[in-house]
Amino acid sequence: MTQLTVSLATAATLALAMFTPVLANAAPVKNVVLVHGAFADGAGWRGVYDELTKRGYHVQIVQNPLTSLEDDVASTTRLLDQQDGPTILVGHSWGGTVITEAGVHPKVAGLVFVSALSPDAGETTAQQYEGFAPTPDFVIEIGADGFGFVKPAMFKQGFAHDVSDEQAAFMRDSQVPINMSSFGTKLKNAAWRSKPSWAVIATEDKAFDQAMLVHMAERMKAKITKVSGSHALFITRAKEIADTIDEAAKTTAAM
Repeated sequence: MTQLTVSLATAATLALAMFTPVLANAAPVKNVVLVHGAFADGAGWRGVYDELTKRGYHVQIVQNPLTSLEDDVASTTRLLDQQDGPTILVGHSWGGTVITEAGVHPKVAGLVFVSALSPDAGETTAQQYEGFAPTPDFVIEIGADGFGFVKPAMFKQGFAHDVSDEQAAFMRDSQVPINMSSFGTKLKNAAWRSKPSWAVIATEDKAFDQAMLVHMAERMKAKITKVSGSHALFITRAKEIADTIDEAAKTTAAM
């Protein structure tokens, strides 16, 4: 009986010794990189930034030039290179296309799509709209140089109907145009095929057909969270987005 007790104790000690290094090597994910979409800049992430930094995350925000997919991916990769460990990469709207391409970076542990596009490798962003309902409240005016703006007279109703008139006016007058040819660029990579993904979808988003957003998220096998909000949910639903990023960080750290 004594011999059996010693053997069990010894076995338990050996098992613990073998298991402990696995726990010690499970690095926490404490870095987050946020990527904005078209017609906006990184300042819109301020609420999400504040939520995450209060929770102890190191957060950096990409400033996309919106001149081409290649240029936006380069801007994102530049910040990913600066991270000191595993990182959650987050994209809003057009930023979803950017993180889909840039997310193959070895430091990216997981992806969060915020009412965002997510083409597959070999697809263009424009193809994602095919077969889905038009969005009459979200009108893009394209200049002779090929850059597009959201039509000023329709900016609030199409982009940000749930912010104040004053904030909507500032967003309208500070919007960053995108080179519309970017939507015709084929992606080389689809990071969501190899990285765990989450999707936050605004149920009152007028920039995309709801069915389109759900289709893209389901194709990625992303964990979906729906929130009431406009296309500007990256501003108006900062806490819910931060909660999803927090969940992504904790989940990937445990993988």
